Amino acid sequence: MSRSLVYDLPTRIFHWLFVLFFVTAFAIAKTIDDESVTFSYHMIAGMTLSFLVVLRIIWGIIGTKHAKFSGFALNPSDLIGYATGFFSGSKRRWAGHNPASSWAAVIMMTVALCIGITGYRMATGPENHDIKEIHETLATLFLIVALTHVAGIIIHTVRHKELIGLSMVDGKKDNLGSGQTIGDPKNLVGIIGLAMVLAWATTLLVKFDPSTRSLTLFGTHLQLGENEKEDEAGGQSYRQGEHRDESEED
Repeated sequence: MSRSLVYDLPTRIFHWLFVLFFVTAFAIAKTIDDESVTFSYHMIAGMTLSFLVVLRIIWGIIGTKHAKFSGFALNPSDLIGYATGFFSGSKRRWAGHNPASSWAAVIMMTVALCIGITGYRMATGPENHDIKEIHETLATLFLIVALTHVAGIIIHTVRHKELIGLSMVDGKKDNLGSGQTIGDPKNLVGIIGLAMVLAWATTLLVKFDPSTRSLTLFGTHLQLGENEKEDEAGGQSYRQGEHRDESEED
């Protein structure tokens, strides 16, 4: 049984970093109190995830055949046919992303960007309960789509006896025609992309000040969590987003 290359290295690196940073951000958010300085690393992971998605969007435009969004199976009829194929016994195979994984990838990347935007809004503006609710709802939606995606991979593997999950490890699939494969794994691009993501994450970590739970990036001050400051006038403390009554200063 021959295995042929379909996914380049940048695509595979993105896939696993995407998993890593979302799981890290989500786990911290759900297990660490937001008053802890450790909670701020949830936001750093989220910012890195957003940067990663931007790189993936670029690669989705200029990348190899199955990395491009133009190669995704996003026709609704294909998705319906793929879903009903589980019951009809369809043996149709997809060299790149099948309809279910195509839709899951697009939805997760879109939701991840929206999570990043709402997180940025929370870090740069006054406390807004509605934005926070949207942010948390988006994170839950992402998790639901991700778990559904994993369940789909398991069902596909059992139904078609094909280890499609392995293709995101070695980039290969079984018994494909020459016109469905790629010749160049783009290893150098993958290494450069990985270096860029690590450099971005390192920059965030270096610029982050745990004592104030903040960092300044490109001239913008980001408050990564509630920060209790000393009130110079009265020695009282207040949190980000809260304002003292002017009458108390008199």
